[in-house]
Amino acid sequence: MADTTEKKPTDKTDAEWQAQLTPEQYRIARKKGTERAFTGQYWDDHTPGTYVCVCCGEPLFGSDTKFESGTGWPSFYQPMDKGAVKTADDSSFFMRRTEAVCAKCNAHLGHVFPDGPKPTGLRYCINSASLKLMPKDAKKT
Repeated sequence: MADTTEKKPTDKTDAEWQAQLTPEQYRIARKKGTERAFTGQYWDDHTPGTYVCVCCGEPLFGSDTKFESGTGWPSFYQPMDKGAVKTADDSSFFMRRTEAVCAKCNAHLGHVFPDGPKPTGLRYCINSASLKLMPKDAKKT
């Protein structure tokens, strides 16, 4: 009898992630890297739509919560859904930060800081390489 259980995104091997992602996406989303400020695809993008996880396609942030933070990374004041983004303590590089990860596949997204705008006061500082923008369909009514 064949195994019919569906493989979860977190069950992928490094080789499978490397085959699916670009080297930059893999380095950032799977190995907790970061892109240089002002270099990512979405840092200055104003296209309406939904930003999804580059690894698993989970909807993470709406363009309506994106704001100009001046940091050089896409910044959002809240995820689309409370359960879409998990946080974890990050003490790498001799700093104490809060890491933001995709709740579905554990992809590294970026970090969360308590210096964002109202209504949340949070700044989700996210790597463009961890996201894929799904533009709003202008033909929908």
